[in-house]
Amino acid sequence: MSTPLITDPAQLPSAFQDALNSGDVDAALALFAPGAAMRTVSGELISGPTALRAEIGGTVAARGRLTNIQRHTLVGAGTALLVTDWTLEIDTPAGDRVAPTGTTANIARRDPSDGGWRFALLNPLGTA
Repeated sequence: MSTPLITDPAQLPSAFQDALNSGDVDAALALFAPGAAMRTVSGELISGPTALRAEIGGTVAARGRLTNIQRHTLVGAGTALLVTDWTLEIDTPAGDRVAPTGTTANIARRDPSDGGWRFALLNPLGTA
């Protein structure tokens, strides 16, 4: 799956959902800006391509199935706040299927070189 240029930041959550659900780690990573960081659902802050690849790859390996519902998109000064309700079905190491839910508070920025929007910070725990 190739990742198209995202010209509207409100499209990022669905593009990430589609990439993750198709198991395409590279397409999911293409939605991140250079230097991006992510707070994992366990609360750890990770950054850099290796750590992000490991986190997303682990979700894919757990047969992750993400559903994102965009709630708010606030845009200003080449930056966007994306508030998204999510459910992520995954297999646990014990073989159970669980479906945690939450609301994100993600930050995206517009790349001045191509005008595309990419995630700068992912925070699936929102304000928690």
